Amino acid sequence: MSQSQHSTDHIWDTIRQEVETAVANEPILASFLHMTVLRHKSLDDVIAFHLSSKLATSTMDARTLMELIREALDADPQIGEAMRADIQASFDRDPACTTFSTPLLYYKGFHALASYRIMHWLWQHGRQTLALFLQNRISEAFTVDIHPAAHIGRGIMLDHGHGFVVGETAVIEDNVSILHNVTLGGTGKETGDRHPKIRSGVLIGAGVKILGNIEVGRGAKVGAGSVVIEPVPPHVTVVGVPAKIVGMADSAEPALDMNQRFDCRGR
Repeated sequence: MSQSQHSTDHIWDTIRQEVETAVANEPILASFLHMTVLRHKSLDDVIAFHLSSKLATSTMDARTLMELIREALDADPQIGEAMRADIQASFDRDPACTTFSTPLLYYKGFHALASYRIMHWLWQHGRQTLALFLQNRISEAFTVDIHPAAHIGRGIMLDHGHGFVVGETAVIEDNVSILHNVTLGGTGKETGDRHPKIRSGVLIGAGVKILGNIEVGRGAKVGAGSVVIEPVPPHVTVVGVPAKIVGMADSAEPALDMNQRFDCRGR
């Protein structure tokens, strides 16, 4: 983002105000909050600093990682826009998230998605070896394993984030909500286009496994613990092992209202 864009960055302005209040309310965290947020001039700077400190290792220091993340953010402003949309998604959909600074500072689901966006940029620019290095490190740091070639839209809420696995040819469109221990995987040793396509507005419950090159249609809902091996039409609810249609989704975009219950009466 340009400096003029940053000057009208509502999410960044709000985060700074929230963190200033947090410093006053909890002085023991003042050093952490100053180093992580308040000393920086933009949200992109904060993200680069915060992610690099979490992903650094003895073989890849934080400064090198911070410069790499800033390189990607400066080269493609859409990365930062997607990260802001992900922060907004957590704030709008997670009742435990009462500030914009909460996912930025404390949610490893957001950290994993933000890190994925950097490694995806690297993959697209021919730096596959470095992208795979980061994939491994993100998996170690956040228990989230996303292949850098996968395509993930914006406005994604990865709630809790633990145990999320995404294969190489998977696609997740905009405004999708996903809970923990979800796998978007293949069905064996087939090659080529072999992973799920999740359309916009989908809600995927905890522990769901979606396997193969199948489509989960726009606005569908997948109940917790389901194993999905057949295509899911738009705007339906599926549940079970294997997953079956049990009714219609109760809204056009279940991802936004986060209602994980389902009504199978009359079926």
